[in-house]
Amino acid sequence: MSFEIQFLGAAGTVTGSKYLLSYNGKKILIDCGLFQGLKNLRLKNWDNFLVKPSEIDGIILTHAHIDHSGFIPRLIKEGFRGKIYATFATQDVCGILLPDCG
Repeated sequence: MSFEIQFLGAAGTVTGSKYLLSYNGKKILIDCGLFQGLKNLRLKNWDNFLVKPSEIDGIILTHAHIDHSGFIPRLIKEGFRGKIYATFATQDVCGILLPDCG
C-alpha cells in the first residue's frame, strides 16, 4: 500500500490551502481554501480544478479560515458529494463564513 499527496494550493504562497491525499483508491482533500491577496493569487480561484470534484471522497478541514475552507461552495457546485470532517467549532464558524463565499 502506498499513498500520494498532491499540493493543489498554498505552494509558493500562504493562501489557498488544498492537499489531496490518495490512499487505497480513496481521495481525501485536506483543507479546501480560497486564494486571497493580490489579484494574481485571487484569479487562481477560477482556474480549472485539477481533480474532478465528484471523485473526491471527503474533505478534512484543519480550521475554518477562508484560505482553508472558502473553496468548498465551488467544489460542491462542481459535483463534490462526499463528507466534510471538522471539529464542531470549525463547523460553526464555517456556517457563518461559507454562505458569504458561495
